[in-house]
Amino acid sequence: MPINQEKLMAVAVEDQPLSYTDGSALLYALGVGFGGDPLYRKELPYVYELPSLKTVPTLATVLLPDGLLAGCGFDDTQVLHGALKLDLYRPLPPAADLLANRRVLAVHDLGADRGARIVVQSEVRLAKDEAALFSLASTLLAPGEGGFGGAPPVDPPVPQVLPRRDPDLSCDIVTRADQALLFRLSGGRSPLHVDAGAARAAGFDLPMLQSRCCAGIACRAILRTICEYDYTLITGFAAQFAAPVYPGETLTTEMWQDRNIVTFRCTVKARQSVVLTHGRCTLL
Repeated sequence: MPINQEKLMAVAVEDQPLSYTDGSALLYALGVGFGGDPLYRKELPYVYELPSLKTVPTLATVLLPDGLLAGCGFDDTQVLHGALKLDLYRPLPPAADLLANRRVLAVHDLGADRGARIVVQSEVRLAKDEAALFSLASTLLAPGEGGFGGAPPVDPPVPQVLPRRDPDLSCDIVTRADQALLFRLSGGRSPLHVDAGAARAAGFDLPMLQSRCCAGIACRAILRTICEYDYTLITGFAAQFAAPVYPGETLTTEMWQDRNIVTFRCTVKARQSVVLTHGRCTLL
């Protein structure tokens, strides 16, 4: 069944009730690699709730449930994340009840051989006082679902461009062989991250790490290298996903800091592959 563009563009929910606990925050932090050394005290507040739990800013990217696009004419379990743009209006609390307004912003036909691109916009606020918490624009890719006669892609906004100098800072983080299995408990339960047969059928060598996990690892690198683990400094985070990362690989985050803007990209040097591009992190 081809994509039903009319049905997709009509997808919208208002005041969707959501909630998360400190367990969700702890599990996400573990999923992006915090706590690998339990004796490293600077990371401990992200994986231990006493005296107070710190939250990883990119936790926001997994707080909205999957399934919004179910029933729109394609297998939404095969959808990949192509890009994200997160704006934080206040630091994420360790636990909260939320209300979310979500809608499909655009659907682009990339052609039969490239698939479809779907942009979902979400605005999230605290249920207790209606205070805006964060907004998230997610660009999703549906492989093999192009050619449905929809609108062609429009020119995207000008991406974050790397400065013409060597990186100011760099951070290597080794991913775990089982990291995709752990991260899927927070988000990204596609079989592409678990099942070798499903991954090969989709054109990947192995089950790959979730794109949102890679974003979280990049955020961890910025927290460690620039922010001295002060999560309240990060007010915005955006990136595009360019190539797969496989569990067990070393992810290198290269950073260029210009006042309160950190431009970054991620590479897997062992394969000479740029895997995350056009990164932009906004600081207070």
